[in-house]
Amino acid sequence: MENTYEKLKAALVVGGIIVALVAIPSVIAWGNSLYPSRTVTVSADGKITVSPDIATVSFSVLTQGADPVKLETDNAKRMTDAINFVKSEGLESKDIATTSYNLSPNYEYDKYRKTTYINGYTLTQTANLKIRDFSKVAPILGGLSERGVNQIGSVTFSVEDADKYLASARSEAFAKAAAKAAEMAKATGAHLGRILGFSDYGSGPQPYYSAAEGRGGIMTAASVAPPVEPGTQELTAQVSITYELQ
Repeated sequence: MENTYEKLKAALVVGGIIVALVAIPSVIAWGNSLYPSRTVTVSADGKITVSPDIATVSFSVLTQGADPVKLETDNAKRMTDAINFVKSEGLESKDIATTSYNLSPNYEYDKYRKTTYINGYTLTQTANLKIRDFSKVAPILGGLSERGVNQIGSVTFSVEDADKYLASARSEAFAKAAAKAAEMAKATGAHLGRILGFSDYGSGPQPYYSAAEGRGGIMTAASVAPPVEPGTQELTAQVSITYELQ
């Protein structure tokens, strides 16, 4: 009986050593995965100024009347004439899109009968244009009203592929952030270690609205071509980097 007890005791001791040896790498790995207690996070931004390459404008044909079938026929003719016109100015079909088609009844209140009735209909069809040749902006705006267009939206200038410009701004932002982190570490007697994480808050340009129409407004179509100036736009990329301090 005593011999059996001694064997069991020895087995438990050996087993404990093996378990401890197996657990040591796990403890080391767990320790290495802990987030360092000393870190520094820095942010910076990079900017680049670019010239817009796309002018966007929307226009609408609005017709009113008592017969919805006649409205659709008249509206379709005027819209077709307008689209054929912009195509004659060099716009491709891919840059012309119908964005809305809305037929709605017009209601009127009869104060004598105290009831509401339909006294006609309003049909509005809207198209959106992307103009790549800025020399065509003014002629298109000036010529649309001659084709029955009675509403023209504000012209906006934008950058079609902002990402290729943001890459340059982002590189500048990361370089500035790294330099800032090194300067801060040196000032506090620390050394920069590995990068623990980073984030990017790149933002594209804000659309520029032509001064001829005003920001976000709708102007009544006119045959006189308004002046347009695309100007320049600023693209900004913001980044944040977290370093381990040693």
